[in-house]
Amino acid sequence: MFFGGVEGGATHSNLVICDQLGRVVGRAEGPGTNHWTLGIEECARRIIAMVQSAKEEAGIPKDQPLDSLGLTLSGCEQESSNAELALRVREKDATAAKEIYVGSDTAGSLFTGATNGGMVLIAGTGSNALLRTPNGEQHGCGGWGYLLGDEGGAYWIAHKAVKTVFDDVDGLNPSPYPTDRVWEVIREHFDADTRADLLPHAYKHFDKSMFAGVTSKLSSLAYKGDELSRHLFSQAGVTLASHVAALAVHCETRRIRVVCVGSVWKSWDILKPGFLKQLKHRKVKTELELVTLRVSSAMGAAWLAAKHVGFELPRDDTAFCKVFYTYHPEEIVNGNGNVVNGKTLNGKLNGNGIANGNGSILAEDWS
Repeated sequence: MFFGGVEGGATHSNLVICDQLGRVVGRAEGPGTNHWTLGIEECARRIIAMVQSAKEEAGIPKDQPLDSLGLTLSGCEQESSNAELALRVREKDATAAKEIYVGSDTAGSLFTGATNGGMVLIAGTGSNALLRTPNGEQHGCGGWGYLLGDEGGAYWIAHKAVKTVFDDVDGLNPSPYPTDRVWEVIREHFDADTRADLLPHAYKHFDKSMFAGVTSKLSSLAYKGDELSRHLFSQAGVTLASHVAALAVHCETRRIRVVCVGSVWKSWDILKPGFLKQLKHRKVKTELELVTLRVSSAMGAAWLAAKHVGFELPRDDTAFCKVFYTYHPEEIVNGNGNVVNGKTLNGKLNGNGIANGNGSILAEDWS
């Protein structure tokens, strides 16, 4: 038996084919597969191209359909359009798969890292969050795209950086920190001399992925100590923690795994101050185990594809996930920099060590 899984983002996509033992026998990569930006037709074409490429690598004849194909894609939140996409894939290539499951990218990530219930928090180009309780209930937060949401994602950070510079120069909303180094990074990224040179990138020739690309450069700047860049990432941490807080109220367990997906999480050190501050502000009482995935979310999509046809695909949790931070509510400091439960060690918290004697956040390597 062969099961396929697609992890589809706004910028790029990955596909894996697994055999009945859960072993990956074929892989393929492709461009973004968000049907809201591409259209159903082009999205289906890209999926089929990846399926055919992965079949070739796996040594599976192109006219032999996979037993089931799981598509967990950015933008697949609506049942009617999901059904339309599955139908279009079958119409364009009847030998792609016998059965097709379509769900959101959050579902793929969640079932890669937490099959028995948990939370997924995506912060890539955009952002989205999903909670699945142990009894199967699902609750979502965000995922409304760059015009209505995507808070904490790379595009949101990039837009906020540009807007901060524009507003500061105009005097509309003065920046809390100097903007010169951030402006220099923006100028280089967009090959711009003046603010007016950014207008084509924001309107006529807008490319969300290209616009969001400046965020990785801002991250590098933040790690070099630039105050405005660090402030922007701290704000991103605040809004990502707000997603967690919004969903945590639906969870009755004392501990929950949060699967953190997307390139923004590579900047955890500079997200963390705002993230922890907001968890404290929103009074989140649940212990959180933050993990990154060691494998593509396409593995979760393949697992869902197998489940869709009643097959339990074997998996190794330790091979799929890596814990990079554990949040203990009782260890968050109060306004005076003292630990709430009164336990400190040389000015630092024992356990995961979140604060120093001044109540500021310590950096922590999670690579």
